[in-house]
Amino acid sequence: MQLQEHYHKLYQDSIRCIQADAYQIDELIDAASDNRFGITLLLRPDDVVKGEIQKLLSKLKLIEPNQYFYRDSDLHVTVMSIISCYNGFGLGQIRVEDYIKTVRKSIHGLGPFEVEFKGLTASPSCLMVQGFLADDTLSQLRDNLRSNFRDSGLEQSIDKRYSIQTAHSTVVRFKEKLKNKDEFLKVVEKHRDHSFGISTVNTIELVYNDWYQRKEYVKTLCKFEL
Repeated sequence: MQLQEHYHKLYQDSIRCIQADAYQIDELIDAASDNRFGITLLLRPDDVVKGEIQKLLSKLKLIEPNQYFYRDSDLHVTVMSIISCYNGFGLGQIRVEDYIKTVRKSIHGLGPFEVEFKGLTASPSCLMVQGFLADDTLSQLRDNLRSNFRDSGLEQSIDKRYSIQTAHSTVVRFKEKLKNKDEFLKVVEKHRDHSFGISTVNTIELVYNDWYQRKEYVKTLCKFEL
């Protein structure tokens, strides 16, 4: 399935869920007891793209101020979830140097690439900005990571939940019942094909993170130049 088609189907199915009040509310966002941590390789949109995303979020906040909106510092695209977040995971359980070495091996020979952020899609629990790729660099990087981590013997959970194919950035999560659902969805639909800009990815980051990639919990383990 092509990426555009995948995003479209996800959008249609999820909007139906939201319209039918069958969406999922994340009850752990504000939970002090949430102890889910993991390791992620990610990229970050540039400041222009972030600015465009925040313009959209400002409109949505006026309608649904009590939902969870991602800050500039937390916006990201997951390149690969190396260790998916789980309760009680800590850096003391692994040798970080081995993970850095495996990522470095995986990016060898790969250069910068572009991500076009255009339009919105959704899931039953969140709203996402769609990302599109000009070439297969990200796909090649992901394949390298799968192969190299599989052969490494290191703790990892790559593709355990699902095989990542997209380049989306989550921007809103539902943390309570939507009070102005129809108005909220009108703004979403209006931005269905909105252009947020194109980012050239020169750097990717290996981070230790919580489920929401909040800056106060994220620890950068290494930055890699492409």
